Amino acid sequence: MKFGKQEWLLMYQKFIPSQYVKSVFDISPESLLKKGVRGIITDLDNTLVEWDRPDATPMLIDWLRSMKEAGIQVIIVSNNKELRVKSFADPLGIPFIFQARKPMGRAFRKALKLMNVSREQVVVIGDQMMTDIFGGNLNKLHTILVLPVAQSDGFFTRFNRLMERRIMKKLKEKGQLTWEEEN
Repeated sequence: MKFGKQEWLLMYQKFIPSQYVKSVFDISPESLLKKGVRGIITDLDNTLVEWDRPDATPMLIDWLRSMKEAGIQVIIVSNNKELRVKSFADPLGIPFIFQARKPMGRAFRKALKLMNVSREQVVVIGDQMMTDIFGGNLNKLHTILVLPVAQSDGFFTRFNRLMERRIMKKLKEKGQLTWEEEN
């Protein structure tokens, strides 16, 4: 199968987030409620905390509490192992899906079912275009890309970052990027 310029552009657009913010703390319950959002599917590592931080920060605990008080459900969907995700999520009382195999759709659909909300009522928050944004877009969900919390990454994420830089370069060349990545 040969791809023309239009087919390549359509494929690359699956990596473009619906929205871009610096961090989860730039997302307020009020702004989500105005959009009819009732659920958040969020990545864990380098989205909520650094990939090597075992516990939530006080600021993150407050952010999660504000979402809960607003009636917005949060579920962590991570490609990481059960021990990592469980030890982070359990003390917070947050449901989670581990070894999610993002960008594959099964974990996203499972999260929707667990929250009992429609696609239109959910946002996906993550720091990676290759997993979080691509997976959310494939499942027709509103996606929000955040800057990675840490400057360092685990082994597999470093490969994804390399691919993301190539995709972003191509999107910039085609005039499809509406925001700039900050370092």
